[in-house]
Amino acid sequence: MSSVVSSPSPGSSVAASGPDVRLSPAQRVTAQIKGALERGVRPWIKPWDDGGAGFVLPLRANGVAYRGVNVVALWTAATERGYRSPFWFTFKQALALDGCVRKGERGSFVVFYAEKKSTGTEGTAEDETEVGVRRILRGYTVFSADQIEGLPENFYAPPAPAAPLEGREAELVGLMERVPALVRHGGTRAFYDPRADFISLPERGAFRDLGTYLATRGHELGHWTRAPSRLDRDFGQKRFGDAGYALEELVAELCAAILGAVLGFPGEHVEDHAAYIASWLTVLDQSPSAFLSAAGKAQAAADYLLGFMGCRPDLHGGD
Repeated sequence: MSSVVSSPSPGSSVAASGPDVRLSPAQRVTAQIKGALERGVRPWIKPWDDGGAGFVLPLRANGVAYRGVNVVALWTAATERGYRSPFWFTFKQALALDGCVRKGERGSFVVFYAEKKSTGTEGTAEDETEVGVRRILRGYTVFSADQIEGLPENFYAPPAPAAPLEGREAELVGLMERVPALVRHGGTRAFYDPRADFISLPERGAFRDLGTYLATRGHELGHWTRAPSRLDRDFGQKRFGDAGYALEELVAELCAAILGAVLGFPGEHVEDHAAYIASWLTVLDQSPSAFLSAAGKAQAAADYLLGFMGCRPDLHGGD
């Protein structure tokens, strides 16, 4: 399983509680995401049009963005419960700022990898990074600032309204063009050809709006990162529509959503999402850790692309 998160700051974690505490961390963090998918909702897409740029990355108390599967888990919670603040706190972090989680509030589960020295006698369920060291998935509970009373006012402010998207077309397309991918415009389909190593997109005017064009281009750029000369990502796809295909599509979808959150454009693009959701649910039923792996690889793909754009966010300390 790929790394999707890093350890929280010392003393920041709290014991998780609730009806699902006997599930593994992988099962717990994906349970809420899976529930949204079962309702036909992709939790990385805003289900309403508020005239903004879509989601922003969820933030820890210190302002560092969450990463990987935690981004999707917290987007899911924010959408379902109507949270507006991007900030999330452990119980102890809220207390340290004289805040108090309101009675009866239910927290959201996030995960991180802890390293543990191996004696050589344990099983192999954990992720092996080197001889003598195991990386074990752990979790803790966080609360939105909207669930907490008494925090400094800046934590309650919703993200600032985005600048009108159409006025940023030259800027955003220019950032996409910094990625050294061969992109050909024309035709009626959007796809990445791994054998010829190029991306095909319809002309810009064929898209219903700029956000859809950027999200579609971001999706195909996500696929472009899979090449052996780049991130060398392979889920073992043998045929169209199998589990490997479903996971690769999930990586590209999440990559586009993360790009949209960082650059400030909606993450929607036109596809047969009902079929994709059904295929993702099938994979999740077979492996609860599949979403963590895909989300981690989507984060790596987004990081890789943002590096070319000069927009790579601070990667130190996020989970």
